[in-house]
Amino acid sequence: MAHIHGAAGAGHQHAVVAVPTRTAVVRTAVILAAGQGSRMRRDEPSAALDASQAAVAASGIKGMMPFGGPLGRPFLEYVISALADAGITNVVLVIGPSHDLIRRHFTTGVRSARVHVRFVVQPEPLGTANAVAIAADSVGSEPFLVLNSDNYYPVQAFRLLAEYGGAATVAFDRAALLRWGNIPADRVQAFAALDVEADGTLRGVVEKPGGQWAADDPRFRWVGMNLWCITPALADACRRVPRSTRGEFELPEAVALAIAEGVRVQAMPFEGGVLDLSHRSDVSAVQQALADITPRL
Repeated sequence: MAHIHGAAGAGHQHAVVAVPTRTAVVRTAVILAAGQGSRMRRDEPSAALDASQAAVAASGIKGMMPFGGPLGRPFLEYVISALADAGITNVVLVIGPSHDLIRRHFTTGVRSARVHVRFVVQPEPLGTANAVAIAADSVGSEPFLVLNSDNYYPVQAFRLLAEYGGAATVAFDRAALLRWGNIPADRVQAFAALDVEADGTLRGVVEKPGGQWAADDPRFRWVGMNLWCITPALADACRRVPRSTRGEFELPEAVALAIAEGVRVQAMPFEGGVLDLSHRSDVSAVQQALADITPRL
């Protein structure tokens, strides 16, 4: 059973190094929920899904995967509840044109007492930097958190970024992800690594580090799980970054552009687990890990 170290209802969570807090507190989070869910749509005969879970898996809208029995709560409710625990009061869901299921649920299907939820539409799947730029136009000049819709992050990881308030990302310890999350080792090994200076300054994001660094290279330790605090400078880079080799506007490349132009981005080392809901085979472990958590919106 996966254990999300330090999540609501779970054990104590801590950062590897202490980062001084600032008086500014981030109150807005942007959740990237416009993906097509191609991996979730793939059939996996061995995955144990109930009928409602199978229907959502077929749609590819991972954030609406229900947990908690016949009257289950969608995964996004757990994510938003954790954000609220960290002091976030405004959530912007970036959705695709066909994601009416998400809009309907958070407009008419659930009442939110702690968090105000609204939506922006990414007309085409043009990448994470494009999604962030669209959200930034809606949010305005304040900093905001950015996170995936198919990951459940520890509350303390959100707090680190929200209290810091500047351009930053959470650097997850690779060994801790394996110890406290549900993510298989081969998947974690393939995740992007964060190249971090001794003082915590982010040098850059390294895709497929296993092909460049030895496994015992200290730089291989820190994993990027797409959890950021976006400032106006980073949002501006998201608007200007060129398309990647995959034909998309990608957030890591936008961050690299900002760093090259002199923007300092803080990497906040952190030991803790993350739940990943990318594949149908992830559903069972996520369900077990969330069993004792009741979302409160």
